[in-house]
Amino acid sequence: MTHPTAGDDVPPFQVEDETGQVWSPEELEGTPFVLFFYPRDDTPGCTKEACGFQDAMGAFNEIGVRVFGVSDDDANSHIKFKEKYDLDFPLLVDEGGKLAEAFGVWIKKKMFGNEFYGTQRSTFLIDAEGTIQEAWTNVNPEGHAQEVLEALEKA
Repeated sequence: MTHPTAGDDVPPFQVEDETGQVWSPEELEGTPFVLFFYPRDDTPGCTKEACGFQDAMGAFNEIGVRVFGVSDDDANSHIKFKEKYDLDFPLLVDEGGKLAEAFGVWIKKKMFGNEFYGTQRSTFLIDAEGTIQEAWTNVNPEGHAQEVLEALEKA
């Protein structure tokens, strides 16, 4: 499956965050938002990426853009991850990878000779009308939040 690209409508979804609050494109209508998909809570690259978004939250808040992290970890894992790194944005619970699949970033991976499905590190910038403005796949977690902010400045 291919992922949506700039100009596409955001795929429909309804998913809970770590507190049980339900989020959907309808819930976010009128608000631009970022979905950054990452493979696993509290791993080196994912922590670097999440902390990068946290460090940039002031800038995202200033321009009215919501930020959501997404992984297939459960709510308890998300809560621990948020508390450990003082993350101030919702983490969406995508158990089974349904949201990642809708965005075309639930992919076959290989580790130590084993094949499995997991999340490809990817980010989608969605405008207030629910249109994807920018899509990044195979993201390098180092400095990625700044890359997203720069794209917002150009928009």
